[in-house]
Amino acid sequence: QVQLVESGGGLVQAGGSLRLSCAASGGDLSMYRMAWFRQAPGKERLLVAIINQNGSYTYYTDFMKGRSTISRDNAKSTLYLQMNSLKPDGTAVYFCAARRPQVVDRYEHWGPGTQVTVSS
Repeated sequence: QVQLVESGGGLVQAGGSLRLSCAASGGDLSMYRMAWFRQAPGKERLLVAIINQNGSYTYYTDFMKGRSTISRDNAKSTLYLQMNSLKPDGTAVYFCAARRPQVVDRYEHWGPGTQVTVSS
C-alpha cells in the first residue's frame, strides 16, 4: 500500500515561490503515474499537473501553466511541484496522488495535503 505525504507548503507573498514535495513509501513509485491537485476553501479539488512514471511526459492545466514544474525522483521516491510567481488565488491545500497506469478512472492513493497560503 503506497503512502504519500506532502510537505513544503506555507505562507508566501504574491510573486514568491514554493517547492512542494511528496514522499512515498510502501511501494515502488516508478510504477505509478503521479499528479498534483489543489483544493481552495469551499471549492472542489482540481488537477494542477501530472507526470508519467519516468518523468518523460508532463501535463499542466491552465491554472499554473508556465509558472510551475512537476518533476519526480524515483530513486528518492519523491514527487515535486515547483511553483513560481504565485498569486493569491493559489491559496489552497495541495495534494499529491498516485495511480497505476491500468487504473484510468481515479487516483488510487492520496496524501493528506499541504496548505499553501499566498498573501497579497
